[in-house]
Amino acid sequence: MHLTESHIILFDGACNLCIGIVNFIIKRDSEKKFRFAALQSESGQMLLNKFGVSSTDINTLIYISGEKCLDKSSAALQILNDLGGVWRLFYVFIYIPAPIRDFLYHQITKIRYRIFGKRSSCMVPSSGIKERFLI
Repeated sequence: MHLTESHIILFDGACNLCIGIVNFIIKRDSEKKFRFAALQSESGQMLLNKFGVSSTDINTLIYISGEKCLDKSSAALQILNDLGGVWRLFYVFIYIPAPIRDFLYHQITKIRYRIFGKRSSCMVPSSGIKERFLI
């Protein structure tokens, strides 16, 4: 794994909502620019450490683009922007102050397991998309 890679999304590998978001991105990422790692994985932990992010907080989405590390709503909006196409339109929400965006983001993280469920172990990517994941 190259820790300087761009377009790396770190997600909670046991969260069904998070896995759904990863699958959503994979289906729409025709350029295959995004790479993925579970926050709980060795690669995920190494990247968190590199960027000085607490390795105990799995309640956030992390997006690494070059040497920039974003989390929460900023990460989600930048991912949509980098995904391109119609998804770029959502980037307009970046003009809402981060504390407001992140408050709403946090409200979703508090109920995500209750609504979408949780796996007992991290997602295992299928052979067709395995090369897009950092292990």
